Amino acid sequence: MGEFAELTENQKSYIQMGTAWAVIERARNLELAKIGLNIPEAQLLYYLKVSKEPLTPMKLARMTYKQPHTVSALVQRMETRGLVSTNRDLKRKNWVRVSLTRKGEEAMKRWATATEVPDAVFCLSKREATALHMITKKLHQRSLGMLRKMQPDPYSEPSLFQQESTVKA
Repeated sequence: MGEFAELTENQKSYIQMGTAWAVIERARNLELAKIGLNIPEAQLLYYLKVSKEPLTPMKLARMTYKQPHTVSALVQRMETRGLVSTNRDLKRKNWVRVSLTRKGEEAMKRWATATEVPDAVFCLSKREATALHMITKKLHQRSLGMLRKMQPDPYSEPSLFQQESTVKA
């Protein structure tokens, strides 16, 4: 085996954070599977429910930080299952509006009762929960900056030939 460079504390923290999130995500998907949903579906249903304006697949892609084709495929699968419906925009014929159906509303009600995994943060003290909120907010902002730098057009594929850049914390 080749030599292995020792990881920095930041790299170790990143791996630990990723592992923790993978476990949480797996548990949440298992919890949602009991009510016939998964995380991406629940997320789309939520955004459709709380939006004050009709949403297009492109807007949903921006909200979820996913590629438009990924969201379009998800919307199509959810439409097949009767959770959402799509309608062509009368003013802009090439636009599609996505909306909740009655079945989607019922799924939202079931989703609201599936709280075991999100409630796991109760193991944190009030101080720890506040710190976690501030840390995730800071990481979110930092990551958005890195995304903009690495991929100025949010819906293009990253260039394979970009020069390596270092991002200072």
